[in-house]
Amino acid sequence: MSQSAEMTDVTVQQFRETAAAIEGEVGKVIVGQSKVVRHVLICVIAGGHALLEGVPGLGKTMLIKTLADVLHLQFARIQFTPDLMPADIVGTDILEETADGHRQFRFQPGPIFANLILADEINRATPKTQSALLEAMQEHSVTIAKRTYRLEEPFFVLATQNPIEMEGTYPLPEAQLDRFLFKVNVDFPSSSDLVEILARTTGGHTATAGKVADGAQILAMGRLARKIPVPSHVSEFIARLVVSTHPTHETAPPIVKQFIRYGASPRGAQALVLGAKITALFAGRLNVAFEDVAAVAPAALGHRLLLNFEGQAEGVTTEDIVEELLKSVPEAVK
Repeated sequence: MSQSAEMTDVTVQQFRETAAAIEGEVGKVIVGQSKVVRHVLICVIAGGHALLEGVPGLGKTMLIKTLADVLHLQFARIQFTPDLMPADIVGTDILEETADGHRQFRFQPGPIFANLILADEINRATPKTQSALLEAMQEHSVTIAKRTYRLEEPFFVLATQNPIEMEGTYPLPEAQLDRFLFKVNVDFPSSSDLVEILARTTGGHTATAGKVADGAQILAMGRLARKIPVPSHVSEFIARLVVSTHPTHETAPPIVKQFIRYGASPRGAQALVLGAKITALFAGRLNVAFEDVAAVAPAALGHRLLLNFEGQAEGVTTEDIVEELLKSVPEAVK
């Protein structure tokens, strides 16, 4: 870890003040979408990655760029296209001539060597190129020609994608989807929000966000979040919730057995715990409650559920199934 990333732990009050300031600055540029901003910020504090899905023009890219400005992080944008190659992301060895006339290979780092990576329209690239992110997202390192290079902390991938049904997209493999802590759906703005967007974007003044925090503060906030205890009955509820997403499990409700092909992985349970811990801190609490789990469950589990053919044909969404699970899975077992 770099020296700039070293910082004493923050207090709960400092956590809340910094988080509120970050959301406030982002709100100067992004109209509405408070839930989206909150979920993305949870991912960043947890040290995870976020996938934002929505039709073009909803401000997904602008949100991520604004967050990078507010957090004062080294930022890199990768525009994913069908002809993008893995070396365009991670870098490659190049042959260069030294001052004494000899030739040697030198590693030229790619844009992945930054703190906050915007993987824009990630599902427009081929699966081969998408897979170049797998090691970086999981291990925070890249391997080129049998040599491994560490990525500087903090490291986040915030990706955007268009809905799969749009032309010219490649579905993300389940293994890659699973590496995103949250998948956040960006909805079309309301009429009042749209009026405010027009006022901000078509006038003479362009809104800008100021810097609030840096990488060291984000890492300290993440360390505090991981120290928050989770009561045993909440942990057990999270475990029951995740195992109930599997259609072959005895506790799976009828909607899961009918429409789900594969359920969530253990990473889904980890995402629920981390997301719930940070949600509790946002509320100023040092304990995790059932309501914290419910607040993050759709974003943590929705992309980890794979619909079967019947579910796709019926137009069922995985978010609907998660909401039904929250109603049907008991908070306590007698």
